[in-house]
Amino acid sequence: MVPPVRRIALALLALSALALTSTAYADEPFYKGKQLTLLINFAVGGPADVEGRLFAKYIGRHIPGHPSVLVENMDGAGGVVGAKYLGAVAPKDGTMVGYFTGTGFIYALDPSRFNPDFISYGFVAIQGGATVNYARTDVPPGLKIATDIVKAKGLIAGGLSVDTSKDVRLRLALDMLGTKYKYVTGYRSSAPARLAFQRGEINIFSESTPSYRSIVIPDLVDKGEAIPLWYDADYSKPSSQMAGLSILQYPELYRKIKGALPSGPLWDNYRAINAIDGAMLRMICFPPGTPAAARDALMAAIVALNADKDHAAEAMRTIGFVPEWQAGPDVQQSVQSVLAIPAGVRNFLNGYIKAANK
Repeated sequence: MVPPVRRIALALLALSALALTSTAYADEPFYKGKQLTLLINFAVGGPADVEGRLFAKYIGRHIPGHPSVLVENMDGAGGVVGAKYLGAVAPKDGTMVGYFTGTGFIYALDPSRFNPDFISYGFVAIQGGATVNYARTDVPPGLKIATDIVKAKGLIAGGLSVDTSKDVRLRLALDMLGTKYKYVTGYRSSAPARLAFQRGEINIFSESTPSYRSIVIPDLVDKGEAIPLWYDADYSKPSSQMAGLSILQYPELYRKIKGALPSGPLWDNYRAINAIDGAMLRMICFPPGTPAAARDALMAAIVALNADKDHAAEAMRTIGFVPEWQAGPDVQQSVQSVLAIPAGVRNFLNGYIKAANK
């Protein structure tokens, strides 16, 4: 029989061992021995994919536990298919995170399309963006400078989906200028739309800056086949993504053509779209219910990525600018605030989108 004093000593020893074991597990990085899948909601080869794969290449080095990072593309419906999959189907254990483009605008138009509610996702970082609109130089009677767009005959505007911000802004911009055009949409990503552009099936298109710098400039602009017209962005603050590009802001192009700055309902709604994409064209988020430890680990890693010189150097070589992520505990509130657009704006844009289908 074990003496009472010895039984007490053994019990205390067991409790101490249990406490040490618990502390060791608590200190173990959340992602140790795990794999993280980055879900990109557009197809391979587009600007979202190019930038997302660059992100995936470097982010693992900054996540404690150094998980392997894989990329999965799930395109369709202007990015909605992948975004809805993340919320409704994807595992909620921190092993899958969304790298989304343009989803904020589509949600703002119709929140009912998402179940669970998109703003219930776990947002960890956002990045504003700029979009460059360009046209074929052989559009009759020939485009030599950006303001020639109002003289164009047989203009065919291409897009990804009738309700994406890129499509709607391009239509709004052309309508404000009074330019006649045909609208063709449904390209699954920028890559097939760009191919259609090269074939002459469409002759005006818009792309975010990564693919514009890395593909459009060397393959089309430098060869004299395309000309930049204007760019879309949040004009209230400088866009680092436009550094080194001599392209007019849309208001400046409009002023050169019309003699005054744009105004009226079309302009107001164009600006509303810029406010969303200018703040959060790219979004990184987990499904609702993902452990806080996963969100905190990735959030801290993205902050470290912003200062990663190797990432910055490769970004400059491949996409021509260094992505700057807003990451931190205030991101969730920022997303909810920006996506709460006035009902009048939502109603106008939904009506404008429906008119494109007639």
